Amino acid sequence: MKLGIGIGWRPEIADAVEALPGIDWVEAVAENLCPGHLPDSLVRLRERGVTVVPHGVSLGLGGAERPDAGRLTDLAARAELLGAPLVTEHIAFVRAGGPRIGAPGLEAGHLLPVPRTRDALDVLCENVRIAQDSLPVPLALENIAALIAWPGEEMTEGRFLAELVERTGVRLLIDVANLHTNHVNRGEDPATALDELPVEAIAYVHVAGGVEKDGVWHDTHAHPVTAPVLDVLAELRSRVDPPGVLLERDDDFPPAAELAGELDLIRSALARAAGTRRHVPEARTSARAVAAAPAGDEAVRDRLAAAQHGLLSALVARGPAPEGFDRDRLRVQSRALAAKRAGVVAKVAPELPEILGTGYRTAFLAYAATRPMSAGYRRDALDFAESLLLADRPADAAARRRLTHWWQDRAGARPPRRTTLLLRAARAALTGR
Repeated sequence: MKLGIGIGWRPEIADAVEALPGIDWVEAVAENLCPGHLPDSLVRLRERGVTVVPHGVSLGLGGAERPDAGRLTDLAARAELLGAPLVTEHIAFVRAGGPRIGAPGLEAGHLLPVPRTRDALDVLCENVRIAQDSLPVPLALENIAALIAWPGEEMTEGRFLAELVERTGVRLLIDVANLHTNHVNRGEDPATALDELPVEAIAYVHVAGGVEKDGVWHDTHAHPVTAPVLDVLAELRSRVDPPGVLLERDDDFPPAAELAGELDLIRSALARAAGTRRHVPEARTSARAVAAAPAGDEAVRDRLAAAQHGLLSALVARGPAPEGFDRDRLRVQSRALAAKRAGVVAKVAPELPEILGTGYRTAFLAYAATRPMSAGYRRDALDFAESLLLADRPADAAARRRLTHWWQDRAGARPPRRTTLLLRAARAALTGR
C-alpha cells in the first residue's frame, strides 16, 4: 500500500496537522487513543480520506515474556476503530522482572535495546508470531535508537532485522533518525545496515530530529530534523522507494510553518535521491535463521529475563552495572530515563508542575531516584504526590492543600499514614512484590 508523505498526529498540533498541505496520512500513538471514541480531529481527517496508522509503544516484543493478551487486544481494537491498513510497534523491551525470575517488576518508561544474540532473536520471533496471530492487519516493527550496547552481541543491526523478517514475514518501519543515532552513539554505519536489511520489507519510514551533546546523540523528537538524518533518508531512497515517509515530533512543537518546512526538506531529500540507484547486495539467507524453531525452551527466556532485569535495575533502581556495559553510558541513559519520566508525568498530570512550580522537576527527580516505576505514568503521578504529602510537602500550606485535593480526587482516599506505608513496605519485602 502506498501511504505517501505523513506526519505524527499529536493532540498539541492537531489543528496544524489538519491544515498542513500535502498530508497523505498520519500516525497516532495507539495507547493515547480511547477505543470507544476517536478525537474529533482524527475523525475529520479520516472523513477526508487521510489514512491513520496506530503506532504502539508498550508491547515490549523484545522482552523475555510473551506479549500480554490484553495489550494485544487493545492494539487490535484501535486498528479496527481506525480502519488502519497496518499497525506498528518497536523492537525493544520496556519492562523486566516478575515471577519468572522472582524479582520486582520494573518499567523503563522508554524503549530499550534488545541484545542482538541468537537467544534474543528466538524469543523475539516467537513473540512477533504471537502478535501477528492476534492482530487483524499486518504488523511492522521499528528499529530503535540506543545510547548503550549489549556486550557479546552476535549480529549487526541489519543482519538481525533481516533474519527477523526471514523467520516471521514481519514488515519493517525503518527510522532513519535512529540509524543516525546508532551511528553516533555506537559507531554503526547506516549504509551498512541498509545494505544488510531487506529493503523490500519496508512498510514506511520515520524521520525525526535530535541533538548531540557531549558526543552523545539524543533522539529527542523535539528538535528540527538535521542534515545527517536527511542524508540517511537519501541513502535509503537510493535503494528503494519507500511506501511512506513520516515526520515525527513529540515535544517543543514549532509553528505550523516550521513543520511544513521540515516536510518540504523531506520531500526534497527524497526527490534528490530518486535519480540515483545504488546497487543493493543480494541478501543471503541464513540456513540456521530459517530453520530455527520457536523459542520453546523456557530456559532461553529465563536467561534473557535475568539479563534485561539486571540492565533495567541498573538504569532505574540503582542496581549494580551489569558486566560488560559502558558505565558512563549507563549513567547517561539513566539520567535520560529520569528526565523523560519527569516530562511524561508532567504531561499526564499537568496540575503537578502547576502546583509545585519551579520545584517540580527537582522534587520529581529526587522521588524517581528511589522509586522505580512499576505501574505506568498515571500511577507514577499519584505515587509521587503521595510521597510529597507523606513528607509534609510542599512547605507552602496552600500548595499542600491543593496537592492533597488533587490526590484525593484521583485516589479516592486520604494519603496513607506513615505506619501504613511501613506496613506496605514490610509486606512487599516478604512477598517480593
